[in-house]
Amino acid sequence: MKVEKSGKTPPVSPVRDGVGRAQSSRAPSSGADAASTQPPSSTSVHIGENAAQIQSLSESMAGSSVVNTAKVAEIKQAISEGRFQVNASAVADQLIASVTDLINSRPH
Repeated sequence: MKVEKSGKTPPVSPVRDGVGRAQSSRAPSSGADAASTQPPSSTSVHIGENAAQIQSLSESMAGSSVVNTAKVAEIKQAISEGRFQVNASAVADQLIASVTDLINSRPH
């Protein structure tokens, strides 16, 4: 099979970006084209009620320490010295308890 080079660029059809806007599948060749393919300069975003609650909770907890840094340092030291042993049974029990709590907290 022979492929001929005609020197012509084939036509380009727009490609959908998943939001319904058409975009060219070729990179713009001039500054004027580049300006027309840029997204709008302002964007409006609405977050759901759950996300707003999480953000509020996160902001209220910002000043409190959730992590016991002394315990973390102790565990890191034990790992580096080879003294840290994982209790697989305790990990499994806690994992099952967490999953059970998640399942029970789902609305029916």
